Amino acid sequence: MLTVALTGGIASGKSVVAEVWRARGCYIDSADAAARALMRPGQPAWKKVKAYFGPDVLAPDQTIDRNKLARIVFRDAAMREALNAMTHPLVIAEQRRTIARLKKAGRTKIYVSEAALTIEAGFDVFFDKVVVVLCPRAVQIARLRTRDAISRAEAARRIAAQMPAEEKKKRADYVIDASGALEETIAQTERIYILLLEDEAAQRRRRTAVLS
Repeated sequence: MLTVALTGGIASGKSVVAEVWRARGCYIDSADAAARALMRPGQPAWKKVKAYFGPDVLAPDQTIDRNKLARIVFRDAAMREALNAMTHPLVIAEQRRTIARLKKAGRTKIYVSEAALTIEAGFDVFFDKVVVVLCPRAVQIARLRTRDAISRAEAARRIAAQMPAEEKKKRADYVIDASGALEETIAQTERIYILLLEDEAAQRRRRTAVLS
């Protein structure tokens, strides 16, 4: 099974790529979804976040108010690093368990971790291939403002807090430019999918050769 890190800046277009590959039969593992699950009341990350940030980040139902937490961490690098230190190891541990289960089952050709901060966290080395999705900063800002209903200044602040797209591009095996029409992004995504299938087949041949 080929393990793939699908990464890129916030609102760069990763979810579009992930859904195309999901339809093709890839196993998509969303780091954001995993983090949400780990931050449910009583879960390990929830306990850590509550202890560090205090009860003010909790909603009336005791769930973590993600918008309030985001406003805090995107204004304070130290707090952002603290939050990442709480959640990233838990997420990667969960992903490793999923990968081990899928490999044992032997029915999945391509596993994809969809996560914005894979490279920043140093986790890109755990994957066979790294795919970076990028788009111009102006497009990112517009998409993020629409998605999260935030101001231009807040959107720019959140984007600036992440590694620049050009730096991520240097660590990529494949790059998808999601700045154009949706059809263009999907077409690129389909082409990369074919290349990943070829990578998986080559990996399988090498493994067979070693075992024979």
